[in-house]
Amino acid sequence: MATMQDVAALAGVSVSTVSYALSDTRPVSSSTKARIGEAMAELGYQRNAAARSLASRRTHVLALTLPAMAQGIGGTVSEFVASAAETAGRHGYHLVLWPLGPNQSQRIRDLARQGQADGVLLMEVRLEDLRVDALRATGLPFTMIGRTSQVAGLSYVDVDFARTTDDAVGHLAALGHQRIAFLNHSAASRADGYGPTLRADEGYAAAMRRRGLAPHAVWSQENPGAGRAAMSELLAREPGLTAVITMNEIATFGAMVELQVRGRQIPRDFSILSIVSSPGVAAMSNPALTTMASPGADLGRARR
Repeated sequence: MATMQDVAALAGVSVSTVSYALSDTRPVSSSTKARIGEAMAELGYQRNAAARSLASRRTHVLALTLPAMAQGIGGTVSEFVASAAETAGRHGYHLVLWPLGPNQSQRIRDLARQGQADGVLLMEVRLEDLRVDALRATGLPFTMIGRTSQVAGLSYVDVDFARTTDDAVGHLAALGHQRIAFLNHSAASRADGYGPTLRADEGYAAAMRRRGLAPHAVWSQENPGAGRAAMSELLAREPGLTAVITMNEIATFGAMVELQVRGRQIPRDFSILSIVSSPGVAAMSNPALTTMASPGADLGRARR
């Protein structure tokens, strides 16, 4: 197995120069770096990742918090993760998943202080999120997919839920629908202060009232059975419903089953509009869902 000494000898430089070139701890000319790179390739020299991290005090790892892993990963979240991983790789980083939620801020603080990552991407952000305070205390760079109630000095990318819900209600109203319901995330996510759940609920209610329509919202766990139950509840409360906006990918399929069991054909008798979703998820149903796609891939690769 080739050693750093072998690389230095072939490139005609000192061992320390090879070390500096690999760790970027001191300036090395581009021509010298090129000779070192050629020598490494010719000898098949493999850099030791642990040694590189010790030398540079960097892990070349980015951590993505993904608390939704326990209940499965939907198509939109998968798009975000895949895009973030691909973008991290292009910049010389590995993306690792930390399945840590807002109630595990101490664990995130400990991992950050142990130098387990060079930066963190926070997902499933609450309006008041202790993880933000924990990361601020460590000084580790981080950004958010979503946002807290106060964003001064914070880096984030997000969906405009007020605009999205208004566009969704407007689209269905333009088709002649007057009784439009909203199937949201779970009541637990609302109680926990999960930003998208609360902001989408507020946006939907405001959009309905702006048009003189009565809002009909329901909360649902992220599974098909809960989606069926939520649709059944909506129809019991408002039998005249003709459309529903959903922001709960997995529950949406259960809602569709409940409508079909009741003999309501989609879209002839009833319209479903899935928001903050993805084309891939839309194509999984028959008929294909009408969606307002979440820019998951764009958010995953975005840099600020």
